[in-house]
Parts: sequence; C-alpha cells; structure tokens
Amino acid sequence: MPRAFTPKVVTANRLLEGDSVWLTADDRWSTTIADAELIEDEAVAQDRLIHAQSQPDLVVGAYLADAKAGENGPEPTHFREAFRTRGPSNYALGKQAEV
Repeated sequence: MPRAFTPKVVTANRLLEGDSVWLTADDRWSTTIADAELIEDEAVAQDRLIHAQSQPDLVVGAYLADAKAGENGPEPTHFREAFRTRGPSNYALGKQAEV
C-alpha cells in the first residue's frame, strides 16, 4: 500500500552562490523556508517541482522536501532539511555567520 502524501516544499540550491533556497507561492526563490509554499496536494507538488527543474539558470538539484505548517510558515520535518536552513556548515559563511 502506498504511503499517504505528506506536505512538501520545493527546495534547491541557488546556482551562483550555492545557498539553499525554497520556492514561494509567487514563484520566487527565498533563502528562508518560512517563505516557501507549503504544498498539500501530490499533483500540485509534482507540477511545482517540474516548474523548479525548468530553471537551470537559477537553481540546481530541485526536489520535494517534507515539511509541516509552523507558526511563521513551513518548517522542516527532517534533520537534513533543518540543517540546510542554517546555511553552509562552515560557520564563517552564510546564515551561520549572522548568528
């Protein structure tokens, strides 16, 4: 029996900087997961993923990531995605340098 569909966000890496980015409902790429479109329909999720993958001049490695509704927008449900929200693992770069 197939697993039930769970909410997703579309995520990728920005081509030039390598930052983790999330696709918003208005087709922008945001560096903040809370801005992402939380997709609750499997067919819509597949369409949004195809849309993201059609932008090779902007992003690479687009995929669907599990997420849940949070107080301020979507939140990751898996460690890997939570880690990606914090930026590069080198503390001197990206979002972690701002903390």
